[in-house]
Amino acid sequence: MSESIRGTASETMPQAVSTVAPQVRKGSLYAQLMRKPEWFTVGLIVVTCLIVGSLNPRFFQFATLFDMLHSATTVSLFALGTLVVLASGGIDVSFTAIAALTMYSITKAVFAWWPDCPFALIVLAGALGGVLLGVINGMLVHRLKAPSLIVTIGTQYLFRGLLLTFVGTQFFMNIPRSMDVFGRLPLFYYHTADGLRAVLPVSVLALVIAAIVTWWLLNRTMMGRGVYAMGGSLVIAERLGYNLRAIHLFVFGYTGLLAGVAGILHVSTNRLANPFDLVGTELDVIAAVILGGARITGGTGTVIGTLLGVVLVTLINSVLILVGVPSTWQKVIIGAFILLAGTLFALGRRQ
Repeated sequence: MSESIRGTASETMPQAVSTVAPQVRKGSLYAQLMRKPEWFTVGLIVVTCLIVGSLNPRFFQFATLFDMLHSATTVSLFALGTLVVLASGGIDVSFTAIAALTMYSITKAVFAWWPDCPFALIVLAGALGGVLLGVINGMLVHRLKAPSLIVTIGTQYLFRGLLLTFVGTQFFMNIPRSMDVFGRLPLFYYHTADGLRAVLPVSVLALVIAAIVTWWLLNRTMMGRGVYAMGGSLVIAERLGYNLRAIHLFVFGYTGLLAGVAGILHVSTNRLANPFDLVGTELDVIAAVILGGARITGGTGTVIGTLLGVVLVTLINSVLILVGVPSTWQKVIIGAFILLAGTLFALGRRQ
């Protein structure tokens, strides 16, 4: 009797770990890639660098790295804000309009009323202005229960229309003195073999700070857990007790904050306030976040992956010109990379 029970139990019990483990190990490399899609982005970056470096050996020098960091600072700040919104299951396309409205109006107002205003106060004003406009997005999304894409398309036109109608449409080159000084301030520089001065701007520090703060918010706070929970399932997040209104206000307010700071830094480094600047960069920013492993449906995404995505997009947009690739092909390459990454991630989720 005991032997029959033992035999029946052995038939119904699940397989031992030792017999299941080989099946798991067979797909371990692919499974790891799906769990950490940043490695796919790293591979694309390495391949792109090797191709560009083989065609133009001058690519492998610090001057190129400095130029890339200078070009990627504004886009990275936008991308970090977009990451937070995507992780929550939403999407925001109004951040460039927020940046343009804050940077142009604040620069113009400060130069007219307080030309010697300290740079820290100008950045603070840009951050507060961005938060205010971002919170408007969050309130509309929460109150209307409408898709955030629709809401932010509307506010994008609204903010840009307010700028062009009531603030100004002219290039503004007389920026406050503190912004001009900050834009010329180097964090590090050296002279190349050609006698040129390669400069790493101090604005890169803002990118480092923003990346650390964003990582901490998403991974070490209850609000960050709520962001990922809401991106995974809105209904489940509400049942778990998360305050959806607070999360909506946070993600869009934080995106607006980074957009406002990015706008002020953009004017400082370019020493020009142009109301038409940054138009059309929304797709590049969203592409960078997606290439970094974030799903458009929400619930995923990392700071490291987002920054890697920005590096890849910056490589394509800024560096391929060194090897004679026409600018018209840059969008083609980015689109091909997004399709490849999307196909790979979709197959991984299906398996």
